[in-house]
Amino acid sequence: MSTPFYVSPQQAMADRAEYARKGIARGRSLVVLQYADGIVFVGENPSRALHKFSEIYDRIGFAAAGKYNEYENLRIGGVRYADLRGYTYDRDDVTARGLANVYAQTLGTIFSSAAEKPYEVELVVAEVGATPEGDQIYRLPHDGSIVDEHGSVAVGGNAELISNYLDQRHQDGMTLAEALKLAVQALSRESNGTQREIPAERLEVAVLDRTRPQSRKFKRIVGRQLDRLLEAGGAATEAESADDESSDESGTSEE
Repeated sequence: MSTPFYVSPQQAMADRAEYARKGIARGRSLVVLQYADGIVFVGENPSRALHKFSEIYDRIGFAAAGKYNEYENLRIGGVRYADLRGYTYDRDDVTARGLANVYAQTLGTIFSSAAEKPYEVELVVAEVGATPEGDQIYRLPHDGSIVDEHGSVAVGGNAELISNYLDQRHQDGMTLAEALKLAVQALSRESNGTQREIPAERLEVAVLDRTRPQSRKFKRIVGRQLDRLLEAGGAATEAESADDESSDESGTSEE
């Protein structure tokens, strides 16, 4: 009779975490950013039917990177939780923090269970408030931990590289066009320092817009509206560059 191979609990957890991280990194990156009137979700997604971003409830949006079938199951579970809680108590009782806690318990249980493999997913749950100070963004890695984010967050693929880029350039009070342009620039960056072009038809964009009069704040941005926003963001960037150049020239002439 052979002796069973012993693996310490610490090593087993490390192996499971590495397995999940590699699976998530194989997916395309996505970013979630705050702007003046809400929260914008931007990701590269060639599919028109398999969405990375979805509405969970009135003011709550969901974003995910990793294996589609796994995060789709989580999304459906979140919708059921939100509907049941809103019907049983009150619609205002459905919050991003409560939903993040439910997801954290589910992911944590799966991650620590030796009977099944960990989920290869990383989630973002966002809630738009009445003011920018009331916005909430929670990132949930594969192990079920919860990270309270502010301003911007990136998951999947080259998340670390993209997050560093966003941290240096994201500002409070940006317009939707400016935030969208920044998100596309961040997603276009490669690990070797080069930048590629992502056409509009390969982008999936959605917003939680606090200015919408109806209670449901989630909205997808497609077609001509997306093209206009991308053009407006590009024009704003060119205008800023021109202002910087003119300032440098005026400063030189004064000397």
